Amino acid sequence: MRKKEKAISRIFVRYIILVFFGIFLSLFYRLFSPLTTTLSALLLDIFYDVSATGNIILLSGVKIELINACIAGSAYYLLLILNLTTSMKAKPRAYSLVFSFLLLLFLNVLRIFILSVLYVTNFAFFDFTHKFFWYVLSIVFVVGIWFLTIWLFKIKNILVYSDIKKISC
Repeated sequence: MRKKEKAISRIFVRYIILVFFGIFLSLFYRLFSPLTTTLSALLLDIFYDVSATGNIILLSGVKIELINACIAGSAYYLLLILNLTTSMKAKPRAYSLVFSFLLLLFLNVLRIFILSVLYVTNFAFFDFTHKFFWYVLSIVFVVGIWFLTIWLFKIKNILVYSDIKKISC
């Protein structure tokens, strides 16, 4: 197989993977829901009396339900899209993907921890803070993680454009 044909087949496989995960977006929620709930409960357990069952955390007698939006499955998918639509070798792709997913998981658990503490302590501006995290910081998290990933892994290619350039030359 010629070099250009190999490049085209690799690009095709990456985009097929994206379509697959787009169709089965629930896979992100199945994977990250128990991780997010468990890690959030463990962090909260340092400071409070906590128990977790399924996607519900009982925090000092207060029920906190982590719905799909809390799990941020779409944010993981967006990071996957950014990663797979950027041309790079397999090893840095795998490392950068694991890094970005773990960083998003860490930031999401931290976000849930902060919001849970604010909720339990009846913080006066909880609703505002919750909406600010949802509408503003969720975007900042994903964009910031992607820019940090580009910088740390020295990614020089431009998403989609580098693929088009590779197959058109």
